[in-house]
Amino acid sequence: MEQAAAVDPILDLARPSILRNPYPAYARLRETTPVFWHELLGSWVLTRHADCLAVLTDSNRFASDWRRAGEDIPAPLLSVQTLDPPEHTAIRHLLLDGFRAQDRRALHEGLEREIADLLAELSRRPSFDFVGELAEPVALRFVTAFLGVPAPGLDWFVPMSRTVVDGMDAGLWPEKHEPAVAARARLAEYAGGWLADPPEDGLIAYVAEHAADSGVAETVLRNSLRAVLHAGYESASRLLGNAAAALLTTPGALGAFRASPAAAVDELIRYDAPVQADARVCVADTELGGVTMKAGDPVTLFLGAANHDPLRFDHPTELRLDRAPNPHLGFGRGAHACLGASMAIRLAGSVLGALARDYPDARAVAEPDHRRNLTLRGLDRFEVTLRPRAGEEVRP
Repeated sequence: MEQAAAVDPILDLARPSILRNPYPAYARLRETTPVFWHELLGSWVLTRHADCLAVLTDSNRFASDWRRAGEDIPAPLLSVQTLDPPEHTAIRHLLLDGFRAQDRRALHEGLEREIADLLAELSRRPSFDFVGELAEPVALRFVTAFLGVPAPGLDWFVPMSRTVVDGMDAGLWPEKHEPAVAARARLAEYAGGWLADPPEDGLIAYVAEHAADSGVAETVLRNSLRAVLHAGYESASRLLGNAAAALLTTPGALGAFRASPAAAVDELIRYDAPVQADARVCVADTELGGVTMKAGDPVTLFLGAANHDPLRFDHPTELRLDRAPNPHLGFGRGAHACLGASMAIRLAGSVLGALARDYPDARAVAEPDHRRNLTLRGLDRFEVTLRPRAGEEVRP
């Protein structure tokens, strides 16, 4: 049984009933205190779309690299995700050039065959865990195939990846910080081994070939490859889980997905994005949202709240799979916009499209179980079936 509602509006988000659907709680924050100082986080908190967008697109005044505010950042945390221009520019361009050099069409075609085979196997079972048996293995296979390396064992990789994600909430639960730093270091060491003996194809092969001319420090390179592996896996697997939960618990949504799959994936990201929060540090006194933020002040952006802002989206609590335009912040904006956003979107389209096309009677058999993460939202388990209910005909 849950205890009485906590006083703290951020810690309250971790209560199981709110974790299942945090958007009404976000709405209360947006309506009453859209910009406020949170003592436990020691940070300004933003919940409106316009304010979050302003911070994401202004790296001059809001830094991702906390060294610009005098912080001592551990070496395992220096990567394409945490550096700012000009250091960020070199590693981002190297990775973007590597992304563009890959034969993504062939990768997706091969993966779609694997998805079809996996769904066919799962369809023979009464039910299965969409997260552990579909979303996670498909996402890991996808990102490692793109990198050009074998997929590590799920039993080794998934717990370590989850430890890193848990550390993203260390502002609320400080005990999660050190294990996350250690897990990042182990993943970076694992990724560094790829550069010592690179594959013949894939992003790793490209990076290894061009690293010497890039001007990127080896530590940053290893950490950035770790970030591509980890962020690519977590973003894709959590997107798949959240999207499947929305489709299979909203009447008629799975059928509507087939009408406009590209717009539908965009809307599923807006509706229940994996990335619910991001952080920056103010490096120059700034007026924003009616308050003065001082240099050195941390700023927490609740992107999940911004994506449901009625000032930016009509009827934001409704899942409208044909919504357009859809300027959500699910993959960030500005210099630190997600590198692999287009690939995660394509993967989600492949999996969910196959589900909608080949298994229109797919349905949830239990409520989705959410992990206790506030920064990166995702499911722990989601039991579904691809079979129609007893007595129903199988639809084409």
